Formats: sequence, structure tokens, C-alpha cells
Amino acid sequence: MVNEARGGRPMWIAFGAIAIIATLVNLFMYAKGRNYRLAMVIALAFTSLTVVAEYSLVADWVESEDWSALADVVPTVKMTLWFLTVTSILLNVTPIILEYLDKK
Repeated sequence: MVNEARGGRPMWIAFGAIAIIATLVNLFMYAKGRNYRLAMVIALAFTSLTVVAEYSLVADWVESEDWSALADVVPTVKMTLWFLTVTSILLNVTPIILEYLDKK
């Protein structure tokens, strides 16, 4: 892999981990009745950064003409990114929806 050859793990792993942790903090803060909005923004921002970092990794593979990596990884990662992005959005927006429903 191109990014790993440069001496490190792909950034999407770190961004994804931060997004998951921030989502859990968001839900925990909401459950405790505290202000959760900063954690929500951080989680959604890192979800976006995860997708962009993965896209950059794929672009590096295209530039280096690593067609086997593309054929191997992209079909699986495509569905995984869609699932995790939609899940992140739904989980992070849940407190806002619940607050709105409680006020009605």
C-alpha cells in the first residue's frame, strides 16, 4: 500500500477511531443530560475526514497504478464507508431528534 510504504498506517483508521469515540461521548453526554453538541460536531467532522482520507488512499493507488489493491479493497470499502457514514449520522443526530420529540 502506498501510505503504509511511507511509514505509517492510513489516516482513515485514526480518523475513524476518533469518530467512533466522539459518537460514544455524544451519546453518553446526552444520556447524562449534559451538553453533547461539541462531541456531535467532532464526531461528524471526523466521519467526514475518514471518508476523505480513504478517498486519498484510493487516489494514491490509482496514481501508482496498483490495480490489484483497487480491485481487492474498493468494492468492500465502498459498502463499509456507506454503512458507517450513515450509521454515524443517525447516531449523532439521535439526541437532537429525541430532544425535539420531548419538547412536543
